[in-house]
Amino acid sequence: MASTSDKEDVQICFTTKQAQYAVPDYTLLVQSSIDTNGLNTLVYELLKESNVKQSKIQFDFIIASELLRTSLLEHIAKKNVATEDIIEVQYVEKYPPPEHKNCITQDDWISAVAVYGKWILTGSYDNTLHIWTTKGEHLLVIRGHEAAVKAVAWLSVYDDEASFVSASADQTAMIWQWNIEKNSVKCVHVCEEHKRGLLAVGANPDKSLIATGGWDTMLKIWSTSMQDETEDGESASKMIKAKQSKTKLPQCTLMGNIETITGIVWSDKTTIITSSWDHTLRIWDSELRGIKDECLGNEPFLDVDYSPLTRTIIAPSSDNFIKLFDPRSSESMYPKTVFKSHTQWAQCVRWSTVNEYLFVSGGYDDLVKLWDTRSPTMPLYDLRGHTDKVLCCDWSESKLIMSGGADNTLEIFKTEAR
Repeated sequence: MASTSDKEDVQICFTTKQAQYAVPDYTLLVQSSIDTNGLNTLVYELLKESNVKQSKIQFDFIIASELLRTSLLEHIAKKNVATEDIIEVQYVEKYPPPEHKNCITQDDWISAVAVYGKWILTGSYDNTLHIWTTKGEHLLVIRGHEAAVKAVAWLSVYDDEASFVSASADQTAMIWQWNIEKNSVKCVHVCEEHKRGLLAVGANPDKSLIATGGWDTMLKIWSTSMQDETEDGESASKMIKAKQSKTKLPQCTLMGNIETITGIVWSDKTTIITSSWDHTLRIWDSELRGIKDECLGNEPFLDVDYSPLTRTIIAPSSDNFIKLFDPRSSESMYPKTVFKSHTQWAQCVRWSTVNEYLFVSGGYDDLVKLWDTRSPTMPLYDLRGHTDKVLCCDWSESKLIMSGGADNTLEIFKTEAR
């Protein structure tokens, strides 16, 4: 690549996939020191020349598959783009900043959150679960666990009833039924075969199975139906006990991790992905009951999420970084992209359900960050509100980002579903 100074000119050509903002495909000569502000001005002038009716919209610019976050000169040098060639500059409408919508306060740390439609489920360090509306109305406090609730997941929601699962440091997972009309909850199953506290729970897409994991390193799979399907060799006494109580027996136990399991997500009906303190992400087959693949890190992984839009995995780790893995790649064992911005532990991550490029993360630096996968060194936005470390986040509803933290608050941000 030929070197260039910031006062020299380079040739560029604008392209876009958003036809309403298309400009003529001129080759333009610009100073290599130009940045996003300068490029925005240039595109705006071209749109005016083309008589495109629009307000002054802000754009982001993609060069060599990465969003421009510096001067053009720095960017093309980093991406090893030849300055003698015409540089293709793709522009897209800038994603708008999320709007802070609400702040919900509880009596203790909020360590788990899941939203479904207009209902929010939270878990807390004071051993309780809470149900809220997305408008901030408190509906229920649910007691039953004997230690901090570390993970929650919705199983089903209908007009008049819903079900959900909670996992706790008391070594149990509980399956609950909520009568929405009467606003009453009962525990219908207790999953209690773990030997140490739980940190993670996940449900498969059709909610017929859940998986749990925690400090005992075991991944256990449970049926959510009323009838248990257990491993061969289950003792008769355990079977009798289960039938006489709410106790539920695991369908199977999968072993392979050598340290704590910190996160669980299902990528399809039979495939489970776990994160662990043993520096691995493991991909399990629940039918074959074994490990299919694994991804490696150099620090403990603290959470994991999977995007069905891109079939990729993101996982935060204790080195403050977030790693993206593509299990379909020939180099699936190693991260494809590393995201660097958190200044302390990156604790939790969640993909957007509608935009293949976007995800959120929460960290011990009190920040929630909204990321575009095409910008690994700088998030789109820092979402501020927490005054202590962020412990959990959720983006299950496309217009709502939520995060819970050690400041006893649940922060809710409204965003665009695109």
